[in-house]
Amino acid sequence: MKKLLPILFLFISLNSFAQSYSEQIAKHRESYKQDFIKESNSPLKADDLKHLHFYNADSTYRVLAEVEILKNEKIFKMPTYAGTSSDYFRFAKIKFKLKDKVLIMTLYKSVSLSANPVYKDHLFLPFTDETNSVETYGGGRYIDLSSKEIVDNKIEVDFNKAYNPYCAYSDGYRCPVPPEENDLTLEIKSGELIFSGQKKHQ
Repeated sequence: MKKLLPILFLFISLNSFAQSYSEQIAKHRESYKQDFIKESNSPLKADDLKHLHFYNADSTYRVLAEVEILKNEKIFKMPTYAGTSSDYFRFAKIKFKLKDKVLIMTLYKSVSLSANPVYKDHLFLPFTDETNSVETYGGGRYIDLSSKEIVDNKIEVDFNKAYNPYCAYSDGYRCPVPPEENDLTLEIKSGELIFSGQKKHQ
C-alpha cells in the first residue's frame, strides 16, 4: 500500500491541476462573453452568446515561448478584411514547440494603441491555422498579450485564449488580416470555434 501512495498522490495532483486549469479557462471565457454585452460597439447581444463555442480547455496548447525583441522595425500597413489598413510594427519574434513542431511567430504592436497609455503594453498575435474554415473562423484568430508578461526573454502563449475577430459575427468592422508569417501549418484545436449564429449585415 505504501508503494501506491506516491502514485495515488501524483494522480490526484495532476487531476486537480487539470480541473483548476479548466476552471481558469472557463472563467476567462465567461468574462470574454460578458465583454460583448458591456462594449458599446459590440456585434453581439446577450441572446447571441449561446452561439459562441470553444474547444475544451487543453493545457498542452499553453506554451512558454522564447522572445527575441526586434529593433528598428519600420511601420507597415496591416490590411483589414474591410479593404482598409492599420499601422503596425513588428515587436518581437517568438519561438516555441507545439505538437512536436518548432514554430516561429511574430508579435505586433498597433501604432495607434501604443499611443494610448491604457494599451501601450498591448501585443497583438494574429494567426491562421489548418482548422480555419473547417472548425474555426476562416479569417483566422487573435491572441492578446502584454509586453509586461515577458520575463527573462520568455512569454506564455495560451492558444486556449484564441478568439475570433468581430468580423466573424458581423460586417462593418475593420479586422486585421493575419500576416503570412503567422500562418501555422498545423491544426490549432484550441480556443474559439466557428460562430454558429447568423452573421449580421450592417
